[in-house]
Amino acid sequence: MTDRGGAGFSARARILAWMLLLVTGALFVSVFATYEVLLSRLDVRLEDELGHEVDKFRGFTKGGLNPATGEAYTGVEQVLEVYLYRSLPEEHETYVAVVDGVPYKRSAKEPPARIDQNRELIKRITDVDAPATGWIETSAGEARYAAIPVTVDGRDEVGHLVVAEFRDVEAADINEAMVVLILVGLAAIGLAGIGGWLAAGRILAPVRLVRNTAERISETDLSERIPVRGRDDVAALTQTFNTMLDRLEESFAAQREFVDDAGHELRTPITVVRGHLELLGQGIDDADERAETLRLVMDELDRMRRIVDDLLVLAKSGTPDFLRPADVDLAELTVEVVAKVRTLGDRRFVIDEMAETVIRSDEQRLTQALMQLVANAVRHTGPGDEIGVGSSVTEQRVRLWVRDSGPGVAAADRERIFERFVTGPARDREGNGSTGSGAGLGLAIVRAIAEAHGGRVTVTDAGDGAASDRRRLAEAMASAGGAGAARLSRDVSAGAGGTAKTPVTSAGRGTDEFEDAEPGGAAASGEPATAAGGAEATGPGMAGSGGIAASAARVGGREPAARAASVAGGAVFTIEVPRR
Repeated sequence: MTDRGGAGFSARARILAWMLLLVTGALFVSVFATYEVLLSRLDVRLEDELGHEVDKFRGFTKGGLNPATGEAYTGVEQVLEVYLYRSLPEEHETYVAVVDGVPYKRSAKEPPARIDQNRELIKRITDVDAPATGWIETSAGEARYAAIPVTVDGRDEVGHLVVAEFRDVEAADINEAMVVLILVGLAAIGLAGIGGWLAAGRILAPVRLVRNTAERISETDLSERIPVRGRDDVAALTQTFNTMLDRLEESFAAQREFVDDAGHELRTPITVVRGHLELLGQGIDDADERAETLRLVMDELDRMRRIVDDLLVLAKSGTPDFLRPADVDLAELTVEVVAKVRTLGDRRFVIDEMAETVIRSDEQRLTQALMQLVANAVRHTGPGDEIGVGSSVTEQRVRLWVRDSGPGVAAADRERIFERFVTGPARDREGNGSTGSGAGLGLAIVRAIAEAHGGRVTVTDAGDGAASDRRRLAEAMASAGGAGAARLSRDVSAGAGGTAKTPVTSAGRGTDEFEDAEPGGAAASGEPATAAGGAEATGPGMAGSGGIAASAARVGGREPAARAASVAGGAVFTIEVPRR
């Protein structure tokens, strides 16, 4: 388990911290880059100004005449003095005149720093015989200078004009701008932090809601859900969480239902078994009575086992591994189901239709559902009654059904009978009404299987819809009558995925469909069974076994009138699932 009582920061604080870190880093990089760019441009501008001063001084001395008198200069001192008088330096500039290595004069405006007193600079420019530039340290910071040598023809003295640009003085404006920029940036970071805290809180509100909901959820209440707002990642997380809650609620509900059902249904047989075991413990002298008691105990234990097995099937119906889809041949499925149900009772089992197509489904679960429906039909019919099994397909749906000729299902009970532990009156083997012997879980299992396939199961009267067509076929067989047999051939639809309506042959022998032919009969000899009037039934598996061919079912020839009467009532249970 995660310790939630630790000193770790919340997700909101971590998001805000990372956001402020990124914003602060971006501000620092931008301020530093801006400062370096401005200083670089300042250096370029200082170089341009020094170059401009050199060009201006050259232009001043060109011709060698004093612009004030128009006469030639009398010496280097006069040249420098006149230039200093006529040139006014800017705030961050200063001019100094040096003659024979000695400072002579400087510009009248007070400079940021006295470079004429800088002996290192004076010594450095004494030997300069061509314009040169360099850097010097002054009391006002770094300065960029240019030294221009000056000579006058016929005179021996050598002068220098020094122009200095105080870089740090001019960079002070840049520094002030950077300070303002940093202060504004910090204020912006503070506002961004406040806004980020509020925004992170709003964005993470659904996450907190998910956490709070998860804390409130208990095993007894899983109904609470989180409203989904928007279409972002948080909304997707909320939807996923709600879906998980749905699965949890279904799982817990299935567990509670299983426990409740098991406790409800197993209480009676456990009580019965305990009572009989107590009788055995007290001693029973009569051997027959002891054997009967043991038989009753075993019957109750078998019933308990069946109930537990059915409850486990229902409990697993909501799990992802309940179905194991594979390719299923509907025709083979229909034939195999009818072949398997022969031992369930003395009934006339027939195939109404067979869909000759392959679908993607769980063959074992579909077989289990059909077997449950047939077992239910057997409980509600009498000896010799007809039970039909069929399958059909459309472009989008698959239909499997079981039709019986029993008393049918009242309209008010057609939904209720698919609930757990709901039982109705069933016929005993003599056809009398009695209480059903099942636990009332069979139809609930059928519905669970159908819903697991994405479908449904319904019940209708045998006279509704397609069931009435089958009844009319039976009535037509009854009207065919005659001295032996009549054969009805149902259409076989062509085309892939179609439904094959199998031939049904009625032979007047008085035998059930799946009973073996009598010795000496045509079927017993392996020859095709031919009805009076030329009708013939052939197919593999029919000789001597009463079996079912891969594409046809043989219908035994009881009296047509009796057969028609048996189809007149009854119910049709239909499983309808999507076609895949």
